[in-house]
Amino acid sequence: MIPTIADAAAGVRQGSLSPVELVEVCLARIRAADPALGAWVHVDEPGARVAARERAADARAGRLRGPLHGIPVGVKDIFHVAGMPTTAGAGPFAHETPSEDAPAVGRLRAAGAVILGKTATTEFAYLDPAATRNPWNREHTPGGSSSGSAAAVAAGMVPLALGTQTVGSVLRPAAYCGVVGIKPTHGLVPTEGVIPLAWSLDHVGCFARSVPDAALALGVLAGRALDARPAPPTVGLPAAWVEQATPEVAAHVRQVARQLQRAGARVEEMSLPPALDRLEEAGRTVLRVEAAVYHTGRFGADLSQHRAGVAELIRSGLAVSGADYVRANRVRRACRDAMAAVFARYAILLTPVAPAPAPPGLASTGDPRFCAPWSFIGAPAVSLPSGIATTGLPLAVQLVAGPEREAELLAAAAWSERVIGFAAEPHG
Repeated sequence: MIPTIADAAAGVRQGSLSPVELVEVCLARIRAADPALGAWVHVDEPGARVAARERAADARAGRLRGPLHGIPVGVKDIFHVAGMPTTAGAGPFAHETPSEDAPAVGRLRAAGAVILGKTATTEFAYLDPAATRNPWNREHTPGGSSSGSAAAVAAGMVPLALGTQTVGSVLRPAAYCGVVGIKPTHGLVPTEGVIPLAWSLDHVGCFARSVPDAALALGVLAGRALDARPAPPTVGLPAAWVEQATPEVAAHVRQVARQLQRAGARVEEMSLPPALDRLEEAGRTVLRVEAAVYHTGRFGADLSQHRAGVAELIRSGLAVSGADYVRANRVRRACRDAMAAVFARYAILLTPVAPAPAPPGLASTGDPRFCAPWSFIGAPAVSLPSGIATTGLPLAVQLVAGPEREAELLAAAAWSERVIGFAAEPHG
């Protein structure tokens, strides 16, 4: 398995690990594992090797560009990467080759990262699945829409990958694939140069193998360091909401809550505000409208080249009135305001990430109900690997904090990660 970002970065700084060696290990792993998993849609081996040699020369000269110097990265195929095709998981009608990086990608490069290529996404980051398979069991979905990024990190092809989330597309794939995923506060990381699904809901996030790795990467993406020193949190456990998961997942979340409490966290059962009962439909309404506006503006009214899920999303969005769109956004604001009192009392909420482990088959990317509220109000959340289900697939818990409280979220997540001590990896 490739080293963590923290270990690799330390090796590069100390001269015990060359960026060239690290990139070659990742490329070899991609060649060996990806034919069976389908996590990548474009791998730029020549470009990655050139960049790795440049980073190695800089390191020998003592010119480290930043905290990701020499670290290989995968990028979800809705981000623009200069000189690489952007397909958005769609047909040729949507393909383009940009001349500039998206700002998020540019920040990674400026910090010294080596971009290996583009990872698979569902079409336009919506429901129509990619062909990517779950590294833990290839007969199960890896989740979506950031399917390839989650699978690539889980399979040890790359230590870091970019994803996006509009509803549940970072947190759920992270849970299904047994890696750390973080979705920050809406707007913390720029979304320019990223093909939008719904601009007021889209978040840039990332996948890594540990909370410190994810925190390091998020700090680069946000343009400022984020302190992730572990600290025991005050935890709210929304008991009735947890019970909406399968018995196995609900019992697992409660077991993790007891584990954290024994280690020093203060855990209280609580209820979510009634206002959130209206949030799901409000968020979906906004998603439909904003997707329809983007797609008809770029591609026109002909939906024949879109897959069924995206085409239906656009049609439903065109049927929503302007008044209903405004009402939906008012509901979102009311829910965010209602949650402010909750986050004033608790540093984090502890919930399931998904109702069950990764479903069998590739026809669905899974149920996002536990992730959606935090996307719809723009609050940060982490998916933290925490156990193994009876099926042998990974289990995870979700930690959620108030908007712009990434420091508290990451501190709680780092502490919880140490307490839980999950260390399993997929076979093969």
